[in-house]
Amino acid sequence: MRRYLLLATVLLATACALPGGADVGSRPYRVTAQFGDVLDLVPQAAVKVDDVPVGRVDTVRLAPDGWSALVTMTVNGDVHLPADAHAYLRQSSLLGEKFVELAAPATATTTPLADGATIPLARTNRNPQVEEVLGALSMVLNGGGVAQLQTITQQVNQALNGNESNVRDLLSKIDNLVNNLDRHKDDITKALDGMARLAKTLDDRKTQITGAIDDLTPGISVLAQQKDNLTRMVDALDHLAATATDTVNRSRDDLVADLKALQPTLRQLAAAGQNLPKALQVLMTFPFTDAVLDDVKGDYLNVYLKDH
Repeated sequence: MRRYLLLATVLLATACALPGGADVGSRPYRVTAQFGDVLDLVPQAAVKVDDVPVGRVDTVRLAPDGWSALVTMTVNGDVHLPADAHAYLRQSSLLGEKFVELAAPATATTTPLADGATIPLARTNRNPQVEEVLGALSMVLNGGGVAQLQTITQQVNQALNGNESNVRDLLSKIDNLVNNLDRHKDDITKALDGMARLAKTLDDRKTQITGAIDDLTPGISVLAQQKDNLTRMVDALDHLAATATDTVNRSRDDLVADLKALQPTLRQLAAAGQNLPKALQVLMTFPFTDAVLDDVKGDYLNVYLKDH
């Protein structure tokens, strides 16, 4: 039985490597797709569109970046694909051969896929292998995720037991917080945009900021050297303030008495009103007032003074 299985495996591998496949017609074109992993894809593998064979794989080689693969394919010229077509690595059955499926995206461009075009790594993908699925399942079943989920469930039940009202209140507050954030998302976006503009402005002026910081360095050094003197000056100012406060407190009663004594004088000055400025005008022209000067003819005045 083991011999028959080995023979069947050899025949299957040989059949997969034999040339042939889909008819590419008289006007085929070549397409190259970059894959992160091509698994066991081999030349002469099928190229399909909507599960219909339309071409074959010509070569599978290492890309210049050293970690991806370049798959060169020949496609029937009657098959029209958009320039942004995708390439997927598929498997015909559970244990079947690998093939490349070409497909158009949901919103495809009107530009056709040209001869010699390359489908980049961003538009290629592959299905998970059966071995990978079984390995992940084995990890979960053998003391992995299932046991951990049971422990997590038990711990959550213990934490929530008797705290249902608190948890419900917490969830309610979280819901209010999320709603408030959603209502203010425009303001948050504007704040982030403002921070971005500020950061850009600071980046544009980093030379000036660096120069200002460099210019401040000598001044900071001088302040560091004079910190003892500055400390003594501040202490002296504090002592002066305390002395001034004590002096004002001690002379407060005398100052209030002096101001009260000046009150009658100030009241009389206020009552004099406009008489005081007029008296000052006469004082400046004594003994000849403005009324006497109006009666004088000419540019001089004879005055007789008699001593009694």
